[in-house]
Amino acid sequence: MDMNPPPVEELRRVDAELARLDARRAELLARRAWLLGVLYAPAGRAAAPPFPGVAAPAETSPRGAQNVLLTLGGALLAVAALAFTLVSWGSMGIAGRSAVLLAVTSAALAAPAVLLRRGLGSTAEAVGALGLVLTVLDAYALRRVALPGTDGLGYTAAAAAVLAGVWGGYGGLLRGLRLPLPAAVVAAQLPLPLGALAAGGGPAVVAWAAVLTAAADVLVLGRPPRSEVRATAGVSAGVLAAWALLTGAGLSLTDPWTGAPLLLGCAALCLYAAGAARPAASTLATVAGLALVAAVAGPARAALPAEWAVPVYVVCGLALAALWRPVHAGRIPEAVRGGFGLAGGVVAGLGVLWALPPVLAGLLGPADRSAGLWSGTHAAPVPADYPATAALVLLLGAVAAAAAGGPWGRWGAVVLGWSLLMALPVALELPYAAGIAVRLVATAAALGLAVRPGGPAHDRPEPAPGPAPVPERPEGAWGASWTAVTAAPVAPGALLAWTGSAAGTASAVSALLLALDVRAATFGVLGVLLALFTAVAVLGGGAVRETAAGAAVLAAAGLVGAGAATAGLSGAAAGLALLIVPAATAALAVRVRSVAAEVTGATVGALALALTVPRPAALALALALGGVIAAATALRAERRRAASWTAGALFLAAAWVRLAVWGVTVPEAYTLPVTVPALVVGLLRRRRDPAASSWAAYGPGLAATLVPSLAAVWSDPHWTRPLLLGTGALAVTLLGARFRLQAPLVLGGAALVLVAAHELAPYVVQLVGALPRWLPPAAAGLLLLAVGATYERRLREARALRGRLARMR
Repeated sequence: MDMNPPPVEELRRVDAELARLDARRAELLARRAWLLGVLYAPAGRAAAPPFPGVAAPAETSPRGAQNVLLTLGGALLAVAALAFTLVSWGSMGIAGRSAVLLAVTSAALAAPAVLLRRGLGSTAEAVGALGLVLTVLDAYALRRVALPGTDGLGYTAAAAAVLAGVWGGYGGLLRGLRLPLPAAVVAAQLPLPLGALAAGGGPAVVAWAAVLTAAADVLVLGRPPRSEVRATAGVSAGVLAAWALLTGAGLSLTDPWTGAPLLLGCAALCLYAAGAARPAASTLATVAGLALVAAVAGPARAALPAEWAVPVYVVCGLALAALWRPVHAGRIPEAVRGGFGLAGGVVAGLGVLWALPPVLAGLLGPADRSAGLWSGTHAAPVPADYPATAALVLLLGAVAAAAAGGPWGRWGAVVLGWSLLMALPVALELPYAAGIAVRLVATAAALGLAVRPGGPAHDRPEPAPGPAPVPERPEGAWGASWTAVTAAPVAPGALLAWTGSAAGTASAVSALLLALDVRAATFGVLGVLLALFTAVAVLGGGAVRETAAGAAVLAAAGLVGAGAATAGLSGAAAGLALLIVPAATAALAVRVRSVAAEVTGATVGALALALTVPRPAALALALALGGVIAAATALRAERRRAASWTAGALFLAAAWVRLAVWGVTVPEAYTLPVTVPALVVGLLRRRRDPAASSWAAYGPGLAATLVPSLAAVWSDPHWTRPLLLGTGALAVTLLGARFRLQAPLVLGGAALVLVAAHELAPYVVQLVGALPRWLPPAAAGLLLLAVGATYERRLREARALRGRLARMR
């Protein structure tokens, strides 16, 4: 035995051994996977041992692989048959062509029977599908060879009818195949529409053919065939019915008497289908309702002037929606009633949207003005783009909403009724006075709704003992939505009150904007609005009461401003006159508590102050009057803190402005009126709270005078101010030391030192100028040496001083 083989031979042996080891390892891994499968497999499922060798995990099921292969095979055979028919057909004679057609098609249609008997269902399905494709190719080949001159649409319709019958019979014979019957249903959709087109029928005739075909599909839905047949028939019926509905809708606009019967036929078909397709019954009933409205309203619209088109549709929609009411529960199925109600509501809602522009024009039109106030020139009338029938649509909607009842019906009636009043001046082109009157009526009605007798607390009756009644509702898809709406917690009183308040405020603003064209109208509208909002503030509650109170204050301010303008007062004088409003608000607040009224009154007061700014003397008077009003408000315990500070600030500002008017430039004249009251307040505070810091009690007051006076001292060449300020600072320092108060001691001492430095500064400068140049540096050096030598003692003294200061208040 050769123990030292050549390198080439040794390399070959090593590679062979490694390959053997890899194969063994793969075999062991496969065995291990099988053993794990046996141990952890569910009971009753046998695990087949792996094939000796390397086993790969399966990535698809045998059934899936079989279906893929059969599908690919059938597709390839169909492509081959198509290529043969289109390309190779002409190279064969009549006998050969007939033989090929007969043999291949017969074999493809006969083979599934044998395959089904042997249990090969998937193979039979694939071969059967190939046979169906071959029948289509046979029909195409027949026309190319035997009937080349026939009309294409007519031949296709006839061929589709024949194929539908053949495929239906074939599927009936071989019930194990799932494809032939749905294919027959699809083919049955073509004969009537294509036949109508071939016969030269117009859109209406073709649409009728589609309706008849869809009706046949609906009949299939009512029978008990297999699910795939019903699904195919349902989809086909939906597509054809939608086509017919769209055609009928278009014809109802151009040729109503032709489109109306078609729409009625579609509606009848949808209603019949609603009984066969229970899950979609509500949807089908809704579509039927829309078709009925279009069918009835189309001819009526054509017989009336153009401006009556929308009202006609709305009337028909509301008449249809009336069938939803419970009185028809015994005669009309619930799903159909619900669908009719939704369809009528949709039509009425679209009509209301059409009528909204006049509402917006009546509400916002007065804001578009080109002339000044009280010019007597009214805004240009809005072009009559929308006829007077827009008001009729809103009226119909309001009546229908009121008839519907319930919280949402009442709310809809209120909104639409108010919208009707706002649209009347535009829709009817009312004169100026009538337009203002209608807006005021809308305001009064809306505000009256906000404070109607009973109020929100009495709107919801006490629940009766026992189970709560369930509101009657339609079943189906729209039934869930109806349940969600009716079951939602709604407070009718609050909803109507808020709606009335918002609508009344909006129409009040519109009326006031329109009244600004004429002086007398302005006074009249402001007076009416003041009375209305005051009544709501007295009778209402909650947010409605607060909103009305603020609006009443604004109306009163408007009256005062209008009166000032009529009297020819200047801006400053008008500002002084406006202070009547916050004064009256503060007086009334003693009896009638309203945060909104007080805030609005304060806002009017700020506006009054702003008007007096150009005249300082008037501004000082206005500030003083405002301080008086704030001081009177501070008498109320709940407003004392904020009002007292406001009063103090206003009085101080009034004093400053008055001093500026008198030409006073002495800073103490401005600071002492702050210091004295502040020190008094600090003294009172420390009497109530002895633990309060002297900085909080006396610091702001002392700093208010000491700091500005020190700044003035350094620029004052005279001796009077330094003497007075030094004397005052000395007094403050002594008082701080006497009563052990930190703030007076520190502030007074600092001011005293600065005043002394100011007084000694000229002499120091003179002395420094007279001394030799080397003396100041030498003196500074000696000072530093002395401080350094006694540093620790000075540090102890500083600490003691800091401790004494810290113990002070």
